[in-house]
Amino acid sequence: MAMEAEGASPRDLADTLAEMKARKIAERNPGALVLGCDQVLEMGCRVFAKPASPEDARAQLRDLRGQTHCLLSAAVLYQNGAPLWRHVGEARLTMRDVSDAYLDDYLARNWDSIRHAVGCYKLEEEGIRLFSAIDGDHFTILGLPLLPLLSYLGGRGIIDA
Repeated sequence: MAMEAEGASPRDLADTLAEMKARKIAERNPGALVLGCDQVLEMGCRVFAKPASPEDARAQLRDLRGQTHCLLSAAVLYQNGAPLWRHVGEARLTMRDVSDAYLDDYLARNWDSIRHAVGCYKLEEEGIRLFSAIDGDHFTILGLPLLPLLSYLGGRGIIDA
């Protein structure tokens, strides 16, 4: 992605991707309140993309195992051609040092479900078994920093508070 080549931080990358999604829908629905979300996985100086194949997923999981990575989940509310609110939640996850055999079995069982998941896991499914420690909000890990969003919506009277 061009932003990565320009040296954008993973946080800025997540925020920009979320805003682009919101803007795209908002342009087709003038006046509507539109939520765009996106997620970026960062470990060290590397940003991980969604796996292109089971082999790519295997390589990513091998890189992540035994390590701690950061999951950045961005949300942007858009209305009338402009962003109203934005938030980037952050969670830190430590993956167990699982064996190659376990990873192969995990991918065989879960590829259809995880193929569109950054990090090649879903904590709400079997992916939770890959981890030894998690520090962060559960909803942020799932891809939507829900508590800050609800707080904003309630504070503005958009939903009952």
